[in-house]
Amino acid sequence: QVQLVESGGGLVQAGGSLRLSCAASGRTFSGYAMGWFRQAPGKEREFVAAISGSGSTTYYPDSVKGRFTISRDNAKDTVYLQMNSLEPEDTAVYYCALRINYGLGLTLPTYDYWGQGTQVTVSS
Repeated sequence: QVQLVESGGGLVQAGGSLRLSCAASGRTFSGYAMGWFRQAPGKEREFVAAISGSGSTTYYPDSVKGRFTISRDNAKDTVYLQMNSLEPEDTAVYYCALRINYGLGLTLPTYDYWGQGTQVTVSS
């Protein structure tokens, strides 16, 4: 069984930055792709970023490309999401997820384990 615990959320002004962390336990971490998703009130959960098991490959949707950076430290079993130039539209609960199958996952059903989420609120 895998446990994922997010941290680092909070309240920030528009234009500011936050770094989210997701600590994994219960399974070998380095071999698996990880992803970040977010869910705003009244909206579906959406893909934000993904990173391969080695960290050599990343992928972002256009909505966050150039502002968000996903990274990982396999020695610490932790994945990060650095968020810069935050906008009020980035306000959401952010979730990390782990994918068992090979390759990056870009959609919710392709991930197998989820964290409990951390709230990010961006004020205008």
